[in-house]
Amino acid sequence: MTETYLDAKIEDQTALVEGLPEGVPVKFWDAEKKEIKVDALMKSYKELEKKLSRMMPIPESDADRVRLHKMLGCPDTPEGYEVTLSNEFLDVDPELNARLHGKGFTSAQVQEVYDLAGERLVPLILEMAAEFQAEREIERLVEAFGGVTKWQEISRQLQEYGRKVLPAPALEGMACSYDGVMALYRMMQKDGKIPSARADGEVGDVSDEKSLRKMMQDPRYWRDRNPAFIAKVSAGFEKLYSGR
Repeated sequence: MTETYLDAKIEDQTALVEGLPEGVPVKFWDAEKKEIKVDALMKSYKELEKKLSRMMPIPESDADRVRLHKMLGCPDTPEGYEVTLSNEFLDVDPELNARLHGKGFTSAQVQEVYDLAGERLVPLILEMAAEFQAEREIERLVEAFGGVTKWQEISRQLQEYGRKVLPAPALEGMACSYDGVMALYRMMQKDGKIPSARADGEVGDVSDEKSLRKMMQDPRYWRDRNPAFIAKVSAGFEKLYSGR
């Protein structure tokens, strides 16, 4: 049977060295002279001392901590950080740099903080801002056209009109902003396709010219230029005089 490493017999070399003092490694013992090898011992001690000197001591005071941070690469002041901005929406923040400097961040670590902000935080903030802007512009459209119900009806008509006269990408682009929707509304009016601003027969309640003239004095007509209100007045005149 082949002998394995597990079967190998290892002799205790220390026991074989005659006169070796207890606790003295074999490499430091001169068996012929029966004495310790002082030169070898000193050489080993110096190498150990040099190795220990390269090790970082545990800071015991604020001064020790500052020295340790400096050894690791932290600049003397926060102004010493050289940050490269990878995103146009970011800027160097002196207050943030001061806080990071107080924690002993190196230049490389501070750069990583800004890089992570550009990669993760900026896209998230832009997405939130876009959602907020969209909600705000929808609110403006609802207000401009006289309420949720009326806006829903007009938006349906605008979509039908837009699909007929515009390429899909152009319609999508216009429908993603308040100004685009209003431009589409004006296009529809110019083509003679005046959207109904009512969902409940409200325009039909205007039955005489006096009422229409009174509506024209309303600030929504002459000051705010409310599209739904103007359309209501126009539709009223059209209905009133269409038979004449």
